[in-house]
Amino acid sequence: MTTTPRTGPNPASVSPPARSEAPATDNRPRPLLALVLAAQFMALLDVFIVNVAAPTIGTELHASGAQLQLVVAGYAITYSVLLITGARLGERFGHGRVHLAGLALFTTASLACGLAQGATELIVFRLVQGAGSAVMIPQVLSLIQRNFTGEARMKALGAYSAVLAVGAAAGQVVGGVLVSADLFGTSWRPVFLVNVPVGLVLLAVGARVLLPGDRPTPRDRARGLDLPGLVLLGAAVSLCTVPLVLGQEEDWPLWSWLSLAAAVILFAVFCGYESRLAGRGGAPLITPSVLRHPGMGLAVFRIMAVMAVNGGFLFVLTLYVQGGLGYSPLRAGLSFAPTAVVFGIVGLTWRHWPASWQRLLTPAGFLITALGALGVGLALKGGGDGGVALYAAYAGVGVGLALAFSPTLTGALATVEPRHAADASGLLATVTQLGQLIGVAGFGTLFLNRLESLGPSEAYTSAEALWACMFALAGTAAVGAVSGLVLRRR
Repeated sequence: MTTTPRTGPNPASVSPPARSEAPATDNRPRPLLALVLAAQFMALLDVFIVNVAAPTIGTELHASGAQLQLVVAGYAITYSVLLITGARLGERFGHGRVHLAGLALFTTASLACGLAQGATELIVFRLVQGAGSAVMIPQVLSLIQRNFTGEARMKALGAYSAVLAVGAAAGQVVGGVLVSADLFGTSWRPVFLVNVPVGLVLLAVGARVLLPGDRPTPRDRARGLDLPGLVLLGAAVSLCTVPLVLGQEEDWPLWSWLSLAAAVILFAVFCGYESRLAGRGGAPLITPSVLRHPGMGLAVFRIMAVMAVNGGFLFVLTLYVQGGLGYSPLRAGLSFAPTAVVFGIVGLTWRHWPASWQRLLTPAGFLITALGALGVGLALKGGGDGGVALYAAYAGVGVGLALAFSPTLTGALATVEPRHAADASGLLATVTQLGQLIGVAGFGTLFLNRLESLGPSEAYTSAEALWACMFALAGTAAVGAVSGLVLRRR
């Protein structure tokens, strides 16, 4: 019986996994990585770019509050629900082919969003856009798993982690630039239309890079799609994400709590069904052995925690600096540049730090995140702009999030066998998305409710509400730091 280290897998010490079932040719990995990470960046950009454009969209399309909420969050709903399905489709039909199919759907839906004439149209096209992303994005981790081994895989996963952080902050900056520029009088529409030329280029290049050699093995083709599992998981994720997305807007009615309770029940039913199916020799949607992989349970919890902190941090601060401090969308987006830049640098370099540090990186990252969040809250607590101390705290949060996320993800995937790449990739991609949704819903609700209890949302009272959220974010990060003491797998 093997004992995993208390802080989770040590990426620096794992042995290289078995050779991929579909090994890459010598001239394929680097262009492939650049291509799929560019698509990942574009899809992630689209999550955050719309946040900045939302007020303008609401005004021009005369959208109600609920409609505007669905414009922003409809993408996340279908994206979360279909991620696992997208991963399995890639395994069965070829990760490269399915990635390009998802990219084509995403690009087409982006064009439709940019041309939409009403709020209802835009909501529908955003749902389709999220579906395209759900088909496209799970293939990124699967292609990395199948085309990189050893140290090359760790570097590729580090680049993947950096793209996640930079895309989140860049989306708000780019959104602010495009809305403020009002190109050719098109107002908010370029935030969607910008995806079209980029998507077309990626499709043209992808046909040359991804399709050669993209042949699923006979074993992969033979695995069914597990339709009952798809229905159960899709229903459970839907029941979880919809109230998280719409609960605050609707003042958390009874149906939202019933939906969350039903989601927990359906998740339990799904897990039981998958275990029984695997016991009968069937092909479950998520292979139970992946969940039992040493350190995977701890990794799932930590990724959920770090993405909840990341999502809540960005969302609450965006509300505060635009509402409390009166920042423009562009200035608000630029405020997070230190967090994104430092996250990217640390995410790409942590593997080269002394080996004796490696086991401590993840818990240290959570602790640094907690201190950074408290620093942000203290710097802004008096209602001012925070000065130099604020940007130092922003950078601290970037360092902490990178150390909490990148080694955790790399350690979780470093020893997963290529034949389980799709299952592991879909699982971790879904956990990442759900973590962000939980962070936005939970910490956003705390901020808005605190504002309401404090009275008029002037800068000072907003700062008091922000401090409560930063304290809660720090507490969540502290839980992540000590999680390895309880959730390690023996």
